[in-house]
Amino acid sequence: MIQFENLTKSFWVNGRRKIVFENLNFSLPTGKSVALLGRNGAGKSTLLQIVAGTMNADSGRIVSDGSISWPIGLAGGFHKDLSGAQNVRFIARIYGVDTNSLVTFVKNFAELGPHFHMPVRSYSSGMRSRLVFGAAMGIRFDTYLIDEVTAVGDAAFKRKSRAVFRERVRSSSALMVSHNMRELREFCDSAVLLNKGRVKYFEDVNDAIDMHERNMAG
Repeated sequence: MIQFENLTKSFWVNGRRKIVFENLNFSLPTGKSVALLGRNGAGKSTLLQIVAGTMNADSGRIVSDGSISWPIGLAGGFHKDLSGAQNVRFIARIYGVDTNSLVTFVKNFAELGPHFHMPVRSYSSGMRSRLVFGAAMGIRFDTYLIDEVTAVGDAAFKRKSRAVFRERVRSSSALMVSHNMRELREFCDSAVLLNKGRVKYFEDVNDAIDMHERNMAG
């Protein structure tokens, strides 16, 4: 369960305060994969980062009774001067998982070859995404935060990535941002629609997508 209590976030833009969302109060149920929908700039990635603890809200709080991943799809927490392997070892220590097991999993999963032991600064964006996604899938979180990525690479790698993600969410929750509605329908049970700083929860992801597409058309 993730509980949002009076959550407010804003940014200062050109000397003016832009409110992203204000006094959000809602709960995400345990054991469900939830799509996070909204227009560009609605605050989806901002909300994910606040849930993950990598960004502070102006006020309010988030209460959770389980472990939460970082926003998968954002590689900001990976040090560009360290190798992929060194970054994975660092993550293992932070999250208290077995270092050797995680390194082995990510090495085999991400298929980076010798680049796994090279600085992340030398990686293409696709290689970074494979490293980040592999590291997250190698840790059993109660809730996975997915930001615009579940797979990169060729068709075989995408099939492998979707299979491992599907296996993870069988026993975990997920909060997922994607512009791919087919992908959201495949992985998510329910949805939260973020619109003009307010949220609405939908038990059926299809109802939320219908409302989102009407908002976009309007």
